[in-house]
Amino acid sequence: MIHLARVFFAITFFVFYSSCIQSVHAQSSIYPLISAKKKLTENPFSPDPLINYSWDDPRASDGLESYSLQPVSWTTSTPDSFNTNEFKKTGVIAVNGKGSICFDFGQTNAGWLEFESDDLIDSVTIGISEYNEPAIVNSGALHPLKTMTPVKHGQTYRLELNPEFYEGVRFGWINVLSHQQNWHIKSLRLVCQVKPVNYQGSFSCSDSELTRIWYTGAYTVKLNLQKDYFGAILMERSDRHSWTGDAYPSQAASMVAFGNYDFVKANTINTADLNNGILSYSLYWVLSLIDYVNYTGDVEFAKRYIDNACKKLDLAYQHFGKSPKLGFYGWDERLGAGFENPDIHESQRAYSMLTIRSWAEFGRLMKQIGRADLAQKYTNYAQQKIAEERKKKNWPNEFGLHASADAINTGLTTPKEDALFYQRNYTDRVNRLSYSPFNEYFIIGAMAKMQKHKEAISAVKDCWAGQIKYGGTTFFEVYRPSWNAILDKNDAPPNNQCGYTSLTHPWSAGVVKWLSEEILGIKPLEPGFKVFEIMPHLGDTISYVNGSTPTLNGLISASFNVKSGITILEIPKGTLGKRVAIPLGGNTVKSLSLNGKPILNGEGFQIKDGYINVNNLTPGKYEYKITYKTLNKAAQVKDIPWNYPINIFRQDSLTSGNWKGSYGKEGFVLFNYLQNNKHLQKLPVYVSSVKLRNEANVHSELPADNRVLRNTTGTNRTFGAVVTKDPAPTLQTITMDVQVAGTQSHQIALYFLDWDNKERRSAVEVFDANTLKLISPVQLIKDYQNGKYLIFNYIGSIRIRINHVRGENAAVSGIFFDRHQ
Repeated sequence: MIHLARVFFAITFFVFYSSCIQSVHAQSSIYPLISAKKKLTENPFSPDPLINYSWDDPRASDGLESYSLQPVSWTTSTPDSFNTNEFKKTGVIAVNGKGSICFDFGQTNAGWLEFESDDLIDSVTIGISEYNEPAIVNSGALHPLKTMTPVKHGQTYRLELNPEFYEGVRFGWINVLSHQQNWHIKSLRLVCQVKPVNYQGSFSCSDSELTRIWYTGAYTVKLNLQKDYFGAILMERSDRHSWTGDAYPSQAASMVAFGNYDFVKANTINTADLNNGILSYSLYWVLSLIDYVNYTGDVEFAKRYIDNACKKLDLAYQHFGKSPKLGFYGWDERLGAGFENPDIHESQRAYSMLTIRSWAEFGRLMKQIGRADLAQKYTNYAQQKIAEERKKKNWPNEFGLHASADAINTGLTTPKEDALFYQRNYTDRVNRLSYSPFNEYFIIGAMAKMQKHKEAISAVKDCWAGQIKYGGTTFFEVYRPSWNAILDKNDAPPNNQCGYTSLTHPWSAGVVKWLSEEILGIKPLEPGFKVFEIMPHLGDTISYVNGSTPTLNGLISASFNVKSGITILEIPKGTLGKRVAIPLGGNTVKSLSLNGKPILNGEGFQIKDGYINVNNLTPGKYEYKITYKTLNKAAQVKDIPWNYPINIFRQDSLTSGNWKGSYGKEGFVLFNYLQNNKHLQKLPVYVSSVKLRNEANVHSELPADNRVLRNTTGTNRTFGAVVTKDPAPTLQTITMDVQVAGTQSHQIALYFLDWDNKERRSAVEVFDANTLKLISPVQLIKDYQNGKYLIFNYIGSIRIRINHVRGENAAVSGIFFDRHQ
């Protein structure tokens, strides 16, 4: 029934969206019902079904609780088999025959699917997914196929895919495989688990996309809060561990959104001796420790872990400049594509800069807590090594996007160096985005440090708002904006070097902290917000922003409206607003009042760089009202274009195996045509090699099959292909490196054949082989059971990455070279 999933949307029935908490029936013996109460107003920008619920006193020691959801809509291709007329009112579906019905719960949840029936005797299966087809993941998972026969408990039928039960579930299916008599589905429900936590922080602005991003990121983290630690993967695909590097942006977002500092502290302890075999993750742990102390003021905790942090920092000093084995730095092609080649120059440079940043920030913290010796040691390390970099002629020109971001984030680069970095790496809308939102967090951080907030907001919208447009209610492990052009809403995404793509990955939520610190502008200057600043950056398009950041002394709240001229601030006891910058939005000031009383010119404030700057605000509530002399005309939004050097593709589904005369006049490679692992190859003079990586080989005889590429006349057909190594973890992809001499434009045609009708769908990416920059939008190849060519023109050496989407694997049979068409 898995393969029928895509036709379920032929007939659709909608039900009133209800996120009301219902009885959990049999599950209440595992997790108690939520103890939260409905206290808050609805928030239309949040996907969280519990956004308006609050716990009285949530703590890190609390166990998981549970609640259940009804679907918001359902679809079926066999309406005669499912009578849903009474489902909305009574929760009952009458089953009258074989078929499948799909339920949409409105957002991704951490849960398990179950229903009641007292008259079921038919054979049924249940399936779940984060996207609109039943999920399949890699081998190693307890149940890679997320569809199976439910386990019966009395009259309850429950999908149990792992001992923890929960998976990432937005869509669920009931498949009726046989039908002997009519029966009834009752009380269908998604039972969801939740760690008690309250939204203490908040964010809202005139750009509703940014507001939605903040709440979606917070919800992404919330779904992955386990009983004792920050989770990493919602969908169980054999890597559901506590990943130390993932925890860095996850914890940062969690502190800003929830203020659950005791749980962040517990997770920092749990991961203190873990790095998952990845060197950078040790440094992210140090940065997590610094974040925690900056937000809480828990100096004693910092002192407790000084030795641990110093060991990590000293090991990084030993590694510096020696190209150590990194293990991993990011999924982006420019970082070695995950585990494929993580030790390339860009990753090594990025790791070196991350090291310098960690020394510098740790040295700053040590100075604040009175450890002058360690402050001097690590500050000197940072300054010494950045000085060594500067001795290299034109050193910024060697740094790509990720390494330059880590360099800028050290806080030690000069304006001239930043300008070189910016022009080299940040003006291209396509390639200033990393494949992973995890790495993009550091990129937008660097853009903010360069005071490129307008451009950073654009990148935030391209990366995170694009995921929401795709249909995401949580943020993904990897994402390309061009997916939205080839996929319908909530379609299965491409899988690739990261394996089966996770659509709920909390490492993608760092943007929550970025929005609160850079757009709203609330940042600690001393541990625990004892001293802080509020410096909002509204770009050219945001007219108001308001929100709050939780501290252990209470909420710091700020609201800025450049149209009305009203600013409202709340500063809790035990804190000092050393600097508050009130944005003017390009307007000029006539007068200013505080709490209804006029302020004399220059009294306690100054106007500079488009802000009214107020210093040393003590605890209390402040309402400033600006009367404008002149109003600035709002700027028009001007997006820079998506600039892809390869932007024109053709697909040919008619030529099939009869390629001669149409393709390959200058050369070709027929994969595994001669025998297994032996290709038939005739390369053009300008192509020195075609190198494959991560491929599996297929060779067989398919007589009289016109779909098969043929090189001779006759009826005997030798079939060959290279395929991805599904379902092995992280091997859902093949690369072809095509080494080309010269700068002339040439044509390539790739031939895809789903020879055994396994419903293959594949995605193709093209990169510059030298810079590893993406040079084309992602292409989708589907319905290629009769053979299909993908044709495009290119210049120079390229890398072609062929990714699995659905089906048994991705398969390509040949590559053909011709003159530019």
